[in-house]
Amino acid sequence: MLMYPLRISRTTVRFVFIIGLLCMFLGSAFLLGSLKYESMPLIFLSFLFFSTGVICAVLALRLRKRSLYLFLASFFIQIGLFLLLSALHLFPLPFSKAWPLLSVFSGLALFPSGWHRYGLFKTNYIVSSIAFVLLGFVFLVFSLDMVSFSFAQFVLNWWPLIIVLAGLVLVLLALATKDNQRNTTL
Repeated sequence: MLMYPLRISRTTVRFVFIIGLLCMFLGSAFLLGSLKYESMPLIFLSFLFFSTGVICAVLALRLRKRSLYLFLASFFIQIGLFLLLSALHLFPLPFSKAWPLLSVFSGLALFPSGWHRYGLFKTNYIVSSIAFVLLGFVFLVFSLDMVSFSFAQFVLNWWPLIIVLAGLVLVLLALATKDNQRNTTL
């Protein structure tokens, strides 16, 4: 028996998309109605970020500069999920303490964006992603008061290490660019 590829009409795809959006809006409305009043603004904000991420994902499928829209989609969806978890009190930290997670989210959002743009993980995207994630975790350590000294004291005492790390990132990026140029000329 021959298997033919399933052809889905454009109307069916649009119908499924509209049903999906309707489910998202209805679910959000029911969620808002079932929660306490003080978490409603945070739920609404998380829904806005999540919706913006979904719109960027749709734009990534439809328009040029797809890797940019994919980055924005994954970044906004991560922020929306973080705010939702905070509003539901599943994430115990307030945003004033957890703001360095934005840097972590940026680094994590660079991975799919770089992969989509080049079809593989390029070193310059990986180094940038890891740098953003590590920077976010360093700031998170100071934001959560996990160490006994302040960030200003850390910078005053360890500023040469910051220069060394910045140089390391630049060297890795230069080596990655050099390897990429060598591979394209062969």
